[in-house]
Amino acid sequence: MTAQLVLTTCPDELVAKTIAQHLVKEKLATCVNIINNISSIYSWEDKLYCDNEVQLLIKTTHEKFESLNESINELHPYDVVEVIALNIQQGDQHYLNWITTSLQ
Repeated sequence: MTAQLVLTTCPDELVAKTIAQHLVKEKLATCVNIINNISSIYSWEDKLYCDNEVQLLIKTTHEKFESLNESINELHPYDVVEVIALNIQQGDQHYLNWITTSLQ
């Protein structure tokens, strides 16, 4: 199994915790780190925005990505949700094994 780090942003901590708890409870993620108070500058519908958001760092596997993505989109209030998956190329083998075994 290929371990992945999935990134998404949320409008506030309540949404972030709701998504994080659901993903871990449903065994779609082994761990989710919540990073509060990030600044996001982006363009949406031809307007420039600067908002405070909450960043989620989600540890999962390639095999869980589709279900994880569906869950995030169902629970998220944004019209277009940032969900970006990065394959983990290297890492501590014990940690990578934990990701894989805890999602079974």
